Amino acid sequence: MLFDDTFQTIAQPSEGFFKDKGSKFLSYAFPISAEADAKEHLGMLKELHPKAVHHCYAYRLGTDKMSYRISDDGEPSGTAGRPILNTLYSRDVTNVLIVVVRYFGGTLLGVPGLISAYKTATESALDSAVVVTRHFINRYKMEFQYPQMNEAMRIVKEMELPVLDQQFEMECSMIVEVRVSATEVFVSRSQKVDGLKLTLS
Repeated sequence: MLFDDTFQTIAQPSEGFFKDKGSKFLSYAFPISAEADAKEHLGMLKELHPKAVHHCYAYRLGTDKMSYRISDDGEPSGTAGRPILNTLYSRDVTNVLIVVVRYFGGTLLGVPGLISAYKTATESALDSAVVVTRHFINRYKMEFQYPQMNEAMRIVKEMELPVLDQQFEMECSMIVEVRVSATEVFVSRSQKVDGLKLTLS
């Protein structure tokens, strides 16, 4: 099978809510592309909800099932982070962080109640999110001399590559985005252009 470079994620942040026996579960979904994004959103929510007893979360990156992180943040083990992550799997979305902020209502919910609450709160945030299909990409810097400009431009045009940055002087360069599935073709075509240098940017 060819490597599938498409994945589903959410278009923008969304929120959900669930209440059980007085406990409030505020759920937040964020599109992320790296661990650093997750840390930033978590920090922001902790400032927003300093009185909440738990900030439980899970996030998933990429399409394999190994790139994830979960936190029960003081809830009984397996009752918060895991149900949030499992919901990301069952909805087949990735590059997503879900944080569920809990305000305790005074009544213990028990393990099944907690699992259900975190799952339902997660579903609530995802239900209000717009799911979009995206592609994994590599960014390449193409460097070439002015006389190679036409050949370099032909590759970019024919492969319909988004150009993020370009400079055309005697020394020319372009930064382009290439879908992972098209990388091999792009690299081999670029190698046929004399003096064109490629670097991952």
